[in-house]
Amino acid sequence: MGSLIEELRRQEEAARAEADRLRDRIEELRQDLARAEEKASRLVIAREEVTRVLAEPAVAEPPAGPEGEPGPVSPIGAVTVTPWQEGADASVLPRAYQDLLEIAADAGRPLRAGEFAAAAGLPTAKAKVEGLRSKLRLLAERGWLAPAGGGLYTLNDHAGKTGKPGR
Repeated sequence: MGSLIEELRRQEEAARAEADRLRDRIEELRQDLARAEEKASRLVIAREEVTRVLAEPAVAEPPAGPEGEPGPVSPIGAVTVTPWQEGADASVLPRAYQDLLEIAADAGRPLRAGEFAAAAGLPTAKAKVEGLRSKLRLLAERGWLAPAGGGLYTLNDHAGKTGKPGR
């Protein structure tokens, strides 16, 4: 009879160990479930916000800045660089772009991206200048600057018609 009792104790211990293992696994699954539900909740909120923002009508005119002049419009996460138009003033551009136009006007000659960076007091390391070069290209594409070949940029002739940029 002793061996039967020992066998039952051994099986009981194994069953308890299995129950403990399953309880631990259930707790892990509860935590995984809580994380998944939290993520799903955040995604629902994000989707609803994006849907709401996209459903809003686009701003037709920029809001008036100081002195009643139109100010820059910059949707969340985007910088607006408007194309140059007759009578346009650099004040419609974000401040960083206005600064680049002022540097070009003050230089009076074509400059390289590294020269723009130095004049703006920015780092002149190659990796840092690449971001600035992108801004210069965008200003050239939109008609505010003119590419002068060889990686040089200068103030576009027509941009000078509006007076000193940013003023």
